[in-house]
Amino acid sequence: MTERKIVIPGEVIAEGEDYLPGEGTEKTDKGIVAMRFGLAEKSGKLVKVISLSGVYQPRRGNVVIGKVENITINGWFLDIGYSDNAFLSLNEIPRYVNKDGLDEVMDIGDMAIAKIWAINKRGVDLSLKSRGLGKIDEGIIVEINSNKVPRVIGKEGSMVNLIKDKTGCNITVGQNGVIWIKGDSIEKELLAKEAVMFVTEKSFISGLTEEITKWFEERKK
Repeated sequence: MTERKIVIPGEVIAEGEDYLPGEGTEKTDKGIVAMRFGLAEKSGKLVKVISLSGVYQPRRGNVVIGKVENITINGWFLDIGYSDNAFLSLNEIPRYVNKDGLDEVMDIGDMAIAKIWAINKRGVDLSLKSRGLGKIDEGIIVEINSNKVPRVIGKEGSMVNLIKDKTGCNITVGQNGVIWIKGDSIEKELLAKEAVMFVTEKSFISGLTEEITKWFEERKK
């Protein structure tokens, strides 16, 4: 494959012994076969399928953006678009917090950027103990299907960096499909939002970087 293409479950993506099955694929006597509907992509010898639909499945190490749904004496429950709310413990806040003043740090309805540090029987555990994490106080929030996050980020961050460069905005893409955009004007933030939505709507096409570059050129005119 020299370009990405839409595939369906059971479709043969690559033949021969030169390829290895990656995420969303399996190796059969026919070759590398798609296990789900999505965008087939070859990276070296590895073949994978990027899903274009479905719900978010949390993974350890994911950076997510969530909304505070509830507060307990030990921390906060955040909605991250998963079947269960994720828990942010007091111990995972990089500062001293008075147990009587949790709502002063984050209140119900507040948004925060967090990292998943554990997934267990109890649920998903979050942390704010890394650079770039914490409560969101300004900017705008955009929500997309989590399976389109790889397209918005691009290979090695190429797509999101292009949008950052063209709009001058800071952009944090949560793996759960929630995106935070912060610029020095609402116009720039809305332009970045439009660019993100353009990418998600065209996520199935090849040459997407060229298409979004043309889109920005048209917007300049």
